[in-house]
Amino acid sequence: MSQAADSNRLAVLLAEHSELETQLADASIHADAGLARRVGRRYSELSPIATTNAELQAALADLSAAEELAADDPDFAAEAEQLRREVPRLEEKLAELLLPRDPDDSRDVIVEIKAGEGGEESALFASDLLRMYLRYAEKHGWATEVIDSQESDMGGVKDVSLAVKTKGNPEGGNGVWSRLKFEGGVHRVQRVPATESQGRIHTSAAGVLVLPEAEEIDIEINANEVRVDTYRSSGPGGQSVNTTDSAIRLTHLPTGIVASCQNEKSQLQNKEQAFRILRARLLAAKQEEADAAAGAARKSQVRTVDRSERVRTYNYPQNRVTDHRIGYTAHNLDQVMQGDMDAVLDALTTAERQSRLEGGDGDLSRG
Repeated sequence: MSQAADSNRLAVLLAEHSELETQLADASIHADAGLARRVGRRYSELSPIATTNAELQAALADLSAAEELAADDPDFAAEAEQLRREVPRLEEKLAELLLPRDPDDSRDVIVEIKAGEGGEESALFASDLLRMYLRYAEKHGWATEVIDSQESDMGGVKDVSLAVKTKGNPEGGNGVWSRLKFEGGVHRVQRVPATESQGRIHTSAAGVLVLPEAEEIDIEINANEVRVDTYRSSGPGGQSVNTTDSAIRLTHLPTGIVASCQNEKSQLQNKEQAFRILRARLLAAKQEEADAAAGAARKSQVRTVDRSERVRTYNYPQNRVTDHRIGYTAHNLDQVMQGDMDAVLDALTTAERQSRLEGGDGDLSRG
């Protein structure tokens, strides 16, 4: 991006930040909780740009004054030298903040985990991944909610949908999506399964799909275009866990996208939760279409659980975790599975930022 384009973009964003500040100061906006939340999140997203620009302008003004006074007072010469080092740092930081960012970074997410190859061991690994994300969310003070889950016979999970939300407006607009978006794909595990009697190491996989959670204003669903089916909830082994047909399956007829929920006891609650999942899936499909139309389609997250299409491997015998997209390897798998994921996610965030600095789209799914 040219310096002139940077300058124009900065002016537009600073004007937007000022306008949002005015809106938030108006008490009437808080009568609409959804609007207040969206305005607050956008304000938080733009605040680092406004703050860094203010720091840069102050540093430039101080540098000019220090250089003018340095001729008469050597103490100002030292201050001027320090400011000459500080100004480029702030300019670089501002330029990075002005790079186009992922528009979903401030959003909450729905994480879907599905057992794949490996039978019961895969379901147990899927439950381990669920526990890892729950603990990571807890460390960051995020709220979590299991929307829907189907357990396996040995206490694993065949399929689970987990909502993860920030509390309040995330600092700098960096919400749950900005961290967990990298988790989409196939996760492979190498270990001795609980079902293995001879101590042999097996390889199995579980699939993870991360969806930015959509609000009703983002996706408008015509009720006449959704088929609603009811059925009886089932548990491990397929046995019925409810005497009424409370489970809900929604089919969006124009797209064929399906969402279901059986966790809640009432049909109405299951329907509401299923609509949350459906809305998120429709938003993801809409964004993929928009990317494709713009000629810059991001490679979709892996929706089929194939061991060959892996993003990360968890090797228990070597206590090793490897992210194949960026060549990251660490021997702290035990800590990662307890929710200490920041090191690997920081590495992925750095790689995404570097891609954008080099003019790419920040997509790490290409490996």
